[in-house]
Amino acid sequence: MSKNDSPMESPFLFSEDTKKKVFLKKKASPSLTTSSQQSEKILEKKIPVTLFTGYLGAGKTTVITNLIKEMPKNYSIAWLKNEMGNTQVDTELAQESRTATVKEMLQGCICHVMIGQLSEALKELAKTNPDRIIIETSGSATPAPVVWEIRKNPSLVMDGVITVIDAKNFQGYVHKSPTLKIQAKYTDLILINKHEDLDEFTLERNLDDLYEINLDTPKIKTDRGHIHPEIIFSLNSNLFTTEKSAKESASEINQDHHGFEVDLIEIRPTKIFDRETLLPILLKEFPKEKFYRIKGVVKEKDSPLFINCAFGDCSLTSLKKNHSIPRMIFMGEDLFDFKDLIMRHFAIKEDEIHYTPKK
Repeated sequence: MSKNDSPMESPFLFSEDTKKKVFLKKKASPSLTTSSQQSEKILEKKIPVTLFTGYLGAGKTTVITNLIKEMPKNYSIAWLKNEMGNTQVDTELAQESRTATVKEMLQGCICHVMIGQLSEALKELAKTNPDRIIIETSGSATPAPVVWEIRKNPSLVMDGVITVIDAKNFQGYVHKSPTLKIQAKYTDLILINKHEDLDEFTLERNLDDLYEINLDTPKIKTDRGHIHPEIIFSLNSNLFTTEKSAKESASEINQDHHGFEVDLIEIRPTKIFDRETLLPILLKEFPKEKFYRIKGVVKEKDSPLFINCAFGDCSLTSLKKNHSIPRMIFMGEDLFDFKDLIMRHFAIKEDEIHYTPKK
């Protein structure tokens, strides 16, 4: 894409205002919808699965949470989350959304390391008979092995692969993560997230890499993490319909790729925090160039506090559950250099830090 061509005017990038037109156009495409009554009957018998990919901090959890709120109250969703490290964090937030089942898979990437466990998890979720299964991969996951695992399950149907892009931070980070390129390349739909505070020129510049990787796949801007379900569901994905195609895509990246993405630091702080004091610390003391993601649950006086930071943007959310176990996970570069800082602000000892360096 040339510097003179604005992605805002591209036929492949649509705003919230034009999403209905995109949906109608998508419905007319045989590659994105069922093509016969027979395929519609198959979809009725099987549980549709929607797979979300996207790099750390892209906003996958926020998009999914908002999406679930748009569904009818009697619509049952099973949500499978995969997270880097051994710290269960997002389940706290997910369980407060309207879902039938929330399951979190830790300590690895479901696309390679945990592929066997994924198969069992899908069988488990299918037994709960939800209307739909949503899989949220870790930031280091590639879609091909996961899609093929879904296609092998006779009770499931692969509906769509959605890639969430952080428009604010996409420039530069694409060169640090080989999996990010795979996610952007193999997808049915790309959601441009976190674009609202960018002017047209900055958005154009930040998305140059994305258009170079994948020009043809439809790209739709979210409305601060909101997207209409009609845009996301009923895509009837044609990705990786054969084992050969899945293996060819999987071979494009090292099977142990998740270990090369980021450093991890995991802690369990017991200190009682005050959000008015904590937020400035997170914003000023933990540089976004090093701390890509900070997530966790800490104690506040009245209720547990959910911390969610992505590249310098932080939000604090009170949780309803009072018995939440405090835990934090930090993801980024050269994090061991900040060990003393973490110990001081979170009131923990050195032997209470679990550090996993990237390879």
